[in-house]
Amino acid sequence: MNQKLLDRLNDLGKHLYSMEDSIALLALGSCAETSRMDAYSDLDFFVIVKEGTKQDFLNDLSWLSDGVEIGYTFRNTVDGYKVMWKDGIYAEFAIFELDELPSIAFSPGRFVFKKKGYELSNIPLKKIPQLSQNELDFALNEILTNLYVGLGRYRRGEVLAAHRLICIHAVDRYLSILDLLQKPTDALLDPFSLDRRFEFRHPESIVKITSFVKEPVQVLSAAQALFSEVQNLSPINPTIAQEIKKLL
Repeated sequence: MNQKLLDRLNDLGKHLYSMEDSIALLALGSCAETSRMDAYSDLDFFVIVKEGTKQDFLNDLSWLSDGVEIGYTFRNTVDGYKVMWKDGIYAEFAIFELDELPSIAFSPGRFVFKKKGYELSNIPLKKIPQLSQNELDFALNEILTNLYVGLGRYRRGEVLAAHRLICIHAVDRYLSILDLLQKPTDALLDPFSLDRRFEFRHPESIVKITSFVKEPVQVLSAAQALFSEVQNLSPINPTIAQEIKKLL
């Protein structure tokens, strides 16, 4: 556990609790599951505020710097910021009013505090889009079409575009079915990013994935490895298979 991070979060919670217009501080990610909080973690949280006060919190970040000065700020969304205190602690946060929460997709978190008089336990949460696939055929066909289009771009000379389609998008599709192909460990799945903790969930697949993810100049090698894997997993439509082989 990273005690420095946890202390900063708790101090922030105490300060926010003292503010009249705050309702709750919701810790997310490893801030919610503190057993995962290590030396490389950062702070992720939502601040929930009273109706009509959101812009005040967004426009004046002095509530963040109680005790330690903020050294870097970047407003990356309409709802929040990425920030770093001068002691090196990094955070990403968003601010919402109570009635906005049902429209926000987020993983269950941990309340650092929530004030009495506000109903927060039964808010209907927006469903997180499913990244993992239950249909093997769908993902494999996505991979095949990514390979075909990507290889065409490579042969045209668009090496970077080819690399993105083959080594990123097609590999994402492969990650989406990995739980169908082999039983994962109990390492936590990140519903927003399937590459997070992949090495811990599927350690036996590290070498295989490495063969799919190459430098741009090695994109043909990556495409061949991924195409071979698809062939091993399922019969392939002969028409698209023939065209991929030509491009390879």
